[in-house]
Amino acid sequence: MTERIVIAGGSGFVGRYLEQHYRASGAEVVLVGRTGPDVRWDDAAGLRAAVTGADAVINLAGKSVNCRYGDANRAEIFRSRLATTKAVREAIAASEAPPPVWFNASTATIYRHAEDRPMTESTGELGTGFSVNVAKAWERELFESDLPDTRRVALRMAIVLGDGSALTPLVNLVRFGLGGPQVDGPWFATAARRNAGTFHEFRARGGRQKFSWLHIADVLGAIEFLRARPDLAGPVNVAAPHPTDNRALMALLRRLLGVRIGLPAYRWMLELGSAAIRTETELVLKSRWVEPERLLDAGYRFAFPDLEPALREILGERSLLDAPNAR
Repeated sequence: MTERIVIAGGSGFVGRYLEQHYRASGAEVVLVGRTGPDVRWDDAAGLRAAVTGADAVINLAGKSVNCRYGDANRAEIFRSRLATTKAVREAIAASEAPPPVWFNASTATIYRHAEDRPMTESTGELGTGFSVNVAKAWERELFESDLPDTRRVALRMAIVLGDGSALTPLVNLVRFGLGGPQVDGPWFATAARRNAGTFHEFRARGGRQKFSWLHIADVLGAIEFLRARPDLAGPVNVAAPHPTDNRALMALLRRLLGVRIGLPAYRWMLELGSAAIRTETELVLKSRWVEPERLLDAGYRFAFPDLEPALREILGERSLLDAPNAR
């Protein structure tokens, strides 16, 4: 019997990757989005029909956080996550044949800035500030009310690497000779940014902020592993078991791309640059040190546990590897 997989908010590169895999495997894929193509978010009856009898629901919807955190963007970041998650939950609650499992995107950013120890599901400490508040509210919406026939999993994903990911701007920096570490430092805070929880406090020195990451193949791998494990529910850290730091990441990219020189970017440069391109310095300066305790304890084997093979595979697919490093 043909499987039916519902992917909501699947227009990003993770959603497209999952869609391509499931279609190639012979599954029926139903896509939910603002304009469809199969079901629109404002079509409650259509969404209920989509989840009814589905083998799995995967909700990835949410406005990108790669923007300036002004009032309008902050409101839309919240709304786009909470409203869509609520819509899926209500559709499942109203279904006569609810799906056995619902995966909802979350983020490893829910944990505090960590330089002292890794954050796991059992021992991690949740952070503070705007991004963390978004993640907490997102998970609360997911686990709100009772869905007795549907297992719910919050995918606390680290930064996903693949073609079209956050890796692209880093590769471009390296190729233009600007691929040194992103170095934190003192910066002034306005009252408005402190009140909104969007100001990044100076902590990690010398580009040593931790970088937790995940190859896109392991997003799919983790989902499929968790589908087969009905005993696993709740928050799950979806991150490679061997994180690195920003300085080591940029050095590895320079070596693989064959670029000898990489000028560092200091906090003042990052603040001016992020304002110009309408993004936030927190995205590169927060120390994210996350480990996948529940996946490892359950026996999941990562396709790419180490960063260098992951980068080699991604860069090789795009023919970007420097010839001496292509082996």
